[in-house]
Amino acid sequence: MRASRPVVQRTLPELPPAQRSFLRRPWRDYALFLVLVGPNLILLGVFTYRPLLDNIRLSFFDWNISSPTSTFIGTANYREWWGRSDTWQIVSNTVIFTIAAVAGSMLLGLVLAMLLDRKLRGRNIVRSAVFAPFVISGAAIGVAFQFVFDPNFGLIQDIMRRIGFGEVPDFYQSPGWALFMITVTYLWKNLGYAFVIYLAALQGLRQDLTEAAQIDGASRWTTFHKVTLPQLRPTTFFLSITVMLNSLQVFDIINVMTRGGPLGTGTTTMVYQVYEESFRNFRAGYGATVATIMFLVLLVITVLQVRVMDRGDAR
Repeated sequence: MRASRPVVQRTLPELPPAQRSFLRRPWRDYALFLVLVGPNLILLGVFTYRPLLDNIRLSFFDWNISSPTSTFIGTANYREWWGRSDTWQIVSNTVIFTIAAVAGSMLLGLVLAMLLDRKLRGRNIVRSAVFAPFVISGAAIGVAFQFVFDPNFGLIQDIMRRIGFGEVPDFYQSPGWALFMITVTYLWKNLGYAFVIYLAALQGLRQDLTEAAQIDGASRWTTFHKVTLPQLRPTTFFLSITVMLNSLQVFDIINVMTRGGPLGTGTTTMVYQVYEESFRNFRAGYGATVATIMFLVLLVITVLQVRVMDRGDAR
């Protein structure tokens, strides 16, 4: 007589809590979600992703915007961009301006935020004054700073002469000084953004950690370096991305103050080159090529920044 085999009871693996809640959730909740979020997704697709795809497609064509027809030329626009004599000057302008804008905005914004986070008389007025330029049109600020840097009667020229500079630079004739002028104007306009973000972050820090460091006898620098700065890491990461994206899109200040000059491409950045090629030279295909290259570079930089941030959080 054969021995009966023991009955083995198999149980299905238990679903994760998130998956169980997904299955139990009424479908009307998902319908409500689609009703509320669906229009935004449609608008995002129509006005963001579709133009992006159209721009990438256009980069493979030779199209004069005054003509209704376009000619497929493959990667000719990309090869031309790589081989042009002014390409690396424009890339250099873009990199230098972006690094100076990001570093200057974040450093000055943090310093001002720490100074105005204290209980000082009239601090609200100063806070408003620092933030006010951010809401003003870049074109208007560009016009105002044209007079500030004017080589004949500008404020900067007058200050330099009074201080005793032997030879006062002409900001509109030297490419280096012109790029410096554009950077200073951008910082003055956009400093308030980094300032407000850092100020909000400072007011949300854990005060018990700061007080504990002070009780232990830590100096102000040690408290800032070991306690405050690590808590500001997410804010710094957020600002590094948003300020970089904003600085790479600067057009109005350059267009008003220098129009990409002097000496042809002295202050021309990649985004300004997109405008020049597309709407001045009527080469929409080549302009789309520069825009596509900018998008790919920004995508890679952003992904690298996110990975660095994730590794830092994991530690």
